[in-house]
Amino acid sequence: MNQNKLKLDKEELQILQDFERSEFESIKNFRAEKRQLEAAARRTLQKEKRINIRISARDLEKIRKWAVTEGMPYQTFIASALHKLVTGQLKELK
Repeated sequence: MNQNKLKLDKEELQILQDFERSEFESIKNFRAEKRQLEAAARRTLQKEKRINIRISARDLEKIRKWAVTEGMPYQTFIASALHKLVTGQLKELK
């Protein structure tokens, strides 16, 4: 395949080169593997726990205003911020 005609990033180019060298293997029992991975993804994304916290009125007001600027309900904003914190994605504001 002529790679010069395609605009590929570094990762895509590596995948194409690996494919052309037949370095990929078929997944045995693909449907079962796919179902298992889909179920894992659903479990990861499920919101299954509720928490109750006490927070100062001043902090809650600031959170609500920040959530409005982000275009989301404040509960969703808090959940998003907590998710970013536990996954190491939360950036400190300077």
